[in-house]
Amino acid sequence: MKIEELLNNKALKSKEKTKTLGEWLVSKKIKVDDLIAFAKTAKDSPKATCIEALELATRKNPKLANAAVVDFVTMALADESQRVKWESAKVIGNIAPLFAGKMNKAITCLLDNSEHEGTVVRWSAAFALGEIVKTNHASSKKLIPAIENIAEHEEKNSIKKIYRDALKKVKH
Repeated sequence: MKIEELLNNKALKSKEKTKTLGEWLVSKKIKVDDLIAFAKTAKDSPKATCIEALELATRKNPKLANAAVVDFVTMALADESQRVKWESAKVIGNIAPLFAGKMNKAITCLLDNSEHEGTVVRWSAAFALGEIVKTNHASSKKLIPAIENIAEHEEKNSIKKIYRDALKKVKH
């Protein structure tokens, strides 16, 4: 079965589609580059499902990611769709340690998303920024003052906690 066939299968629920795509990526039944190529031209919902599957797969095995994944999810951080934004941020968080030196553009987009009206977008941005700062890469060290400022002004305690936990790990 192809990606498009799976996503168009009305008998499957969204979570089943995501799980199947994620399993295909982990088991190498489909290539990450093929999923990205499909997602680039997809509408918001299937695009977000593809990115969510990528998040699931990179959580299990971050080494599935390559430079194309970094570029794709970084661009997707600026998408209009909130779900695309938050799933992309979670992928960035999963792969940050492997691509610490290639996170500058992602950092800029994540900082923008840290001010988004959507709680889940802000939560995901906090997760990704926290994972980036924990890499202790030179670019991530510059993030510390920005994260401190965001945490101070964030209204949701759950999001503040993500930032504070990341900062504790970096400062000790």
